[in-house]
Amino acid sequence: MAEVITDLHIHSKYARACSKELNPANLATWADRKGIHVLGTGDFTHPTWLAELKAALVEDQPGLFKLSSGDHACRFMLTTEVSCIYKRGGKTRRVHHLVFAPSFAVVDALVDRLEARGCNLRADGRPIIGLDSEELLKLVLDASPECLLVPAHAWTPWFAVFGSMSGFDALEECFGSMAPHVTAIETGLSSDPAMNWMVRTLDDILLISNSDAHSLGNLGREANVFSIEPDKLSYGEIIRILREKDREKFLYTIEFFPEEGMYHFDGHRACKLRWHPSETKKQKGLCTVCKKPVTVGVLSRVNDLADRAEGERPPNIVPYRSVVPLAELIAQAMGRGVATKGVQAAYLALTDKIPEFHALLRTSFDELATATSPEVVEAVRRMRLGKVSVEPGFDGQYGTVHMFSESERKKKKQESLLQGIKI
Repeated sequence: MAEVITDLHIHSKYARACSKELNPANLATWADRKGIHVLGTGDFTHPTWLAELKAALVEDQPGLFKLSSGDHACRFMLTTEVSCIYKRGGKTRRVHHLVFAPSFAVVDALVDRLEARGCNLRADGRPIIGLDSEELLKLVLDASPECLLVPAHAWTPWFAVFGSMSGFDALEECFGSMAPHVTAIETGLSSDPAMNWMVRTLDDILLISNSDAHSLGNLGREANVFSIEPDKLSYGEIIRILREKDREKFLYTIEFFPEEGMYHFDGHRACKLRWHPSETKKQKGLCTVCKKPVTVGVLSRVNDLADRAEGERPPNIVPYRSVVPLAELIAQAMGRGVATKGVQAAYLALTDKIPEFHALLRTSFDELATATSPEVVEAVRRMRLGKVSVEPGFDGQYGTVHMFSESERKKKKQESLLQGIKI
């Protein structure tokens, strides 16, 4: 069985608040370092980025592209994210969508249609457009029936199809007559499949996961794993699996622990207030510090729409595996911050030998021990066993993962301050 790892939602250097290092060559290099086989291009609606993609990529397998120079295992799929802001049902809706396309010719056709509708595609890699989601889906399929639209990070409060602040209660409410064409949703960092299983209306919808990376290091923090033989790997086969909801070929997703996502709990970041949904209900949704409504997070929103008990599974699920990004595990092992030079150097040294997904999911502990320190091996072992403690994220602030107890962390911090650790 050939496992194909895909990350189909990323951004370019032309998207707001994204790294300037996000160019085709760097993306291919880091995808190989991560162990990603198919990477979305992101932002194909931006004219400058689209021109760069056309100059840098050549088609290798049907609908999948490789760099025209260099030797990289990664293949690219043409993808973008679009922000729809519009009025529907007397409310302002803010909904983000992913769009997948099979060729540059189809991308050009879609761009022409969007610009003909007055959409400004130059201002941001993730453009804000005034089109209704149903209308956007019609335009996408009019450009080519081979395209696919997937609601992005479906539960995020401010910009998602089910978001508490500006979304809908059902896909049919958002897409109307076009709803049957929506066969998958992206669960986002703050939810995992088990949470989505609580909503029966999603039983026939595939749950996909992607990184939404704004920097190279965040590529693959969530991903999808398909079973596709090398001679069958193509855009069309990936889309077929998603459109036909082929659960035999869609093996599993790779997930954040949802508590680590920045909108898992409710709260007010400015007021340093983080609440479980039960506390939000107790306080009637009002911050006890500033007396304003708190930002209602993903867990609350899922609970509001849930009609199945927590832990109950629908039939024909696609399983998932929860991971902590490798750089975070190394940081925990070293007792240092993720962005420190020592942690980054250790991450690069390890992934020079073993791609990140192999290290997280497959590599034996004995083999891992030949490439890194015992502390990192132990962190990976605990992660695979689910022995992870997370202070939940809320109101735009990521959660904090702990792989070691407080006493272990204090000891590691003292050791790091005194002598550092070689990894």
